[in-house]
Amino acid sequence: MPPPSADSASIFSHGSTSTRSAYSRGPQFTLETFASSDFIVKDFIEALSDSAIPAGRRSAIASSQAAFDPKPLIRTFEAALSRLSSLSEELSSHEADLSGSVRKAEVQHNQNVTSLGKKLDSAIEQFNRLDSSLNGGPGDGLGGEGGGMVAVRIGERLEELDRQRQRAQDAKFLIHCWVEVSEKGSLGSLEDVRRLGGNEGKVRCASIARQLLKLSLRLESEPSPRALGASKSNGVNGSSPKTGSKHQTREIIEKFLEMLEKDLLRQFDDLYRKQNFDEMKECAMALRDFSDGASIIATFVNQHPFFIDRSQLITEEIAADGETWDRLADPDAEPPGIELSLQSLVDEVRLTVQEESFIIKRAFPYHEDVLSRFLQRIFQQSIQQRLEMVLEKAISISSLAFLRSLQSSKSYISTLVEDLKAHGLTEHPEPVSAQVAAVLDQQLDDLFVPYFVGSSYIEREKKNLEELYSSLLFKYTIYHSKKRKVATTYFSSLSQRGKELMNSARDAYTDRLDSTELPASQKKMLLRIAGLKDSDNDKSNKSEIDVTEEDGTLNLPNAKRMLKWLAEGVGRGLELSGGNETPKDAQVLLNLLLTNMGSIYLETALDSTSDLATQQESLKTAPDLAYLPPLSTSISVLSLLQTSITTLLLPLARPNLTIRRELEKSSTAHLSSLESKISSILHKTLDLVLAHVGRLLAGQKKSEFRPRDDEFQELMEGLMSPTCGAVVQFLESVAAGAREALDGGNLRGFLEELAIGVRAALLEHWRKFTVSLTGGIVVTKDATKYSELVRGWFVGPTALAGTGASGVGAATGEREQMSPFERSGGMEVLVEVANLFVVQPEALRERLKPMAASGGGGQGFRGLGGSVEEVRELRRFVERREDVNSVGVQSVLSQV
Repeated sequence: MPPPSADSASIFSHGSTSTRSAYSRGPQFTLETFASSDFIVKDFIEALSDSAIPAGRRSAIASSQAAFDPKPLIRTFEAALSRLSSLSEELSSHEADLSGSVRKAEVQHNQNVTSLGKKLDSAIEQFNRLDSSLNGGPGDGLGGEGGGMVAVRIGERLEELDRQRQRAQDAKFLIHCWVEVSEKGSLGSLEDVRRLGGNEGKVRCASIARQLLKLSLRLESEPSPRALGASKSNGVNGSSPKTGSKHQTREIIEKFLEMLEKDLLRQFDDLYRKQNFDEMKECAMALRDFSDGASIIATFVNQHPFFIDRSQLITEEIAADGETWDRLADPDAEPPGIELSLQSLVDEVRLTVQEESFIIKRAFPYHEDVLSRFLQRIFQQSIQQRLEMVLEKAISISSLAFLRSLQSSKSYISTLVEDLKAHGLTEHPEPVSAQVAAVLDQQLDDLFVPYFVGSSYIEREKKNLEELYSSLLFKYTIYHSKKRKVATTYFSSLSQRGKELMNSARDAYTDRLDSTELPASQKKMLLRIAGLKDSDNDKSNKSEIDVTEEDGTLNLPNAKRMLKWLAEGVGRGLELSGGNETPKDAQVLLNLLLTNMGSIYLETALDSTSDLATQQESLKTAPDLAYLPPLSTSISVLSLLQTSITTLLLPLARPNLTIRRELEKSSTAHLSSLESKISSILHKTLDLVLAHVGRLLAGQKKSEFRPRDDEFQELMEGLMSPTCGAVVQFLESVAAGAREALDGGNLRGFLEELAIGVRAALLEHWRKFTVSLTGGIVVTKDATKYSELVRGWFVGPTALAGTGASGVGAATGEREQMSPFERSGGMEVLVEVANLFVVQPEALRERLKPMAASGGGGQGFRGLGGSVEEVRELRRFVERREDVNSVGVQSVLSQV
């Protein structure tokens, strides 16, 4: 840095003289100023700078913008540096003092650590010596055994000596008691111990008395010959001949034991009332040796408050709640569930067993045996007695009430058993032990085994369903029996098996109603299901009961009721029987269902319908197809029957392959027979319809196809010929009846068969007439009407469900999905044939060529595809033209 110039030097010197007096005092600060956490060097420097120049001076300098004068700042910073130097020296001195103190403290700390380490080593060494002496270390002068081991050995020896001493005392006391009982015939010493020894004394008395009894039995089992002779001469059998006893020691000891047992039982009862579980356990342990604890267990169970409090309730009669029992006996009502008194008992058993098992575990060392006995008593006495009363009441109502009560009772009691297993009882909260679980399962089985012996259960189910089915079908069987009585000999010979089944079912039902074994409530229920009154039941001849046409008609709700009753029985059987006899039960129920719903109900209706159709074969008038719409119900019932067998009964026989095959065979044969009857009715109906169509066509006049001019004008005013109108009207009524009876594929097949028959009849009919040109127009209009009629059966608002996209026209491009009727051209063939009567010879030649060369394209006559046979058929129609002998027609015929 260059030295200051003369001018600058003069300025410093001038400034220093003028400002020395104002800034002679330096800044004031101490070490605490720098020790603060808020100390900042920048702020410290700014504070020194601000204090160097007064405020008035600073404002004047700022206003006049005079030259900067550094002298005040220099003086201030010089003073500050001087003060900082003195503070630094003071700080250094203080730091030196503190460093000396620290060194002294470190030296003292090291000395203390060394001293404490020596003391710790000494303590460890003393502990090791003590441990070595206790554990028998080498060289301890104790023969390799430490003092601790010696103490343990001494303790064990003392305990052994104490036990020997106690045994010696017991033996001494036992000998004293034996001498006393054998010589004096009394147990006074033992009596004193029993009276004065408290609970422990009674337990000790029991042990000594049992030993005395064993001693007596042993001595008496080895009599000497002299003793035997003495016993025979004296007639004394209870003395101890080997020791020369003068008293019957065994009887005395047994009486004492009996008295002691009663005393212990009274003591246990008192302790039970006081809930003193520890002493109860000791008392129970002492009583365990009396008949393996049978007395104490029996006393505990028999005197339990549960059995005492419930004894009066068990003998009470079942509450007579008429509405509940009526619902239980009504097959169409939902069962009300378990009987209320039995439910209350089961609920109380659940709480009692859970609470009492806790007491049993604390009071008995052999608690599982006591709990098992307690459970057996509850199930075999309380629950079984109430269950039998409930079932006796139910069987007095009806067989269905009994079955429903049996199901609800077993379900509720099974839930009780599962709850007790899950609760754990003496193992709570863990599940019960295997022993207790086996006891619970066995008690549950024992309750219901009598009701499932052999085939008793399924026989009850079968009997119940037979009664219900017989009641439901009673009027139905009477109606058809009366109807068949008035039939001809030929018709009476038909369906003989169905008639026999009806008669047997009716007779069985009437015999059942007349039986005195049938409860009055059940008889009333069966009469209600049969739709009878008591006055009807009193009639001597049941066949004279008034029935209506409705009684002899199939009823879909009745069929559903029959299946509902069967489904309830199947579900009940699966729940109750356990599944072992399920295939056999399914076979019984299937035979019952096929007999009642299949043969008696459905087959009888189909036979009746078939009889109606057969009776009209000899009629010359239009057939009455009123029997056709009810056929829909028969098909629905058959569908329900088939579905029920497939989904409900056949799967139950799956475990037994032989029975399953038998069920499939019998059901298939029966269902096939029913389907065949329905098919036979439909075929008879087709025959009746086509026969009447033939009679209507036979009434057509020849003049309608060769009309005069005045007749032709009249025919043109109508849309069809009178004969065609009659046929169309009749066919419309037939189609309407078919739609009421059939649906889906069945309806489509029936109408197609009808259309094929009508088409064949019309073609055959037209070949019988000579057709003029004007008559050909009539034939064409008739053919168009027939075609429109049949087309309306398959398209439009009445189109058949499930037959394709939109009727016949949508399937023309898919021949493999067409029906034979569609592949043969349908009713359009009639229009094509009718045109043969009206076209000119030139057009006739053109029409015959495409048909003759069609090759089975769906437009050939009757599907022959232009074969030689078809050409011959076509020639027969052309030959019926009035102008067949004309040159033009003959030229066409000569070329085809």
